[in-house]
Amino acid sequence: MSEDISELADRLAKAAFGRAAIAPLSEEAPGLDVDAGYAIQELAREAAGPLAGWKLGVTSRAEQAQAGADSPVRGFLASANALDLGKPLASDELIQPRAQPEIVFVMGRDLSGPAVTAADVLAATASVATGIEILDSRLGGQVTVPDLIADNASAGRFLVGSPVPPDGVDLRLVGVVLEHNGQVVATAAGAAAVGHPAAAVAWLVRSLAAAGEGLLAGQVVLSGGLTLAVPVRPRDVVVASIDRLGSVELGVA
Repeated sequence: MSEDISELADRLAKAAFGRAAIAPLSEEAPGLDVDAGYAIQELAREAAGPLAGWKLGVTSRAEQAQAGADSPVRGFLASANALDLGKPLASDELIQPRAQPEIVFVMGRDLSGPAVTAADVLAATASVATGIEILDSRLGGQVTVPDLIADNASAGRFLVGSPVPPDGVDLRLVGVVLEHNGQVVATAAGAAAVGHPAAAVAWLVRSLAAAGEGLLAGQVVLSGGLTLAVPVRPRDVVVASIDRLGSVELGVA
């Protein structure tokens, strides 16, 4: 690549700080590829402070077809971006916030390796929860998969509901409902995430293994958006409900 990785990372950081989207990095750096995208993301991670866990993006077949991808992408979750239950989202800190329901995994033990399966993930999971992810892209226009990766898979903020044991819950079949200002705007099932949310997390572990990393006990994983993301504005209220896992509500300030 002719463009320096650190320069591209700096552009994204300035966009986030100035709360204004910029053109896709691939327009300025045509050689941007997946490896360069993760290298840019890694620089952002080094500057983000303590790590709360990881997130998956482009997990549904429809999203992959739209993005021209054949697999999910991963991003990191900074502890500073976790939202407290009952506390509103400060939308003025973000550029173009959108809400999406997620099944959240809380790891009970470390998990790593290039051959991890969904069954391994479930065995290593302490609890699962209903979550709401607030996506926020620092890029405008038509982005590529490397752009999305560089932009940390559009990570913004995240809210995790009350955890429950995963035993006896078929996460493929749980029903998901997203409400926006009292109206049901989307429904889905857990299988929307790569056929099974645990399979999505297993992909994440294998992807991290290729980078010499893994999941750690206590980390949270957002296993992928289960419906389309809904734009949110001040005074909005979003509620995500998942069978057996409960509901979580987020107000927007």
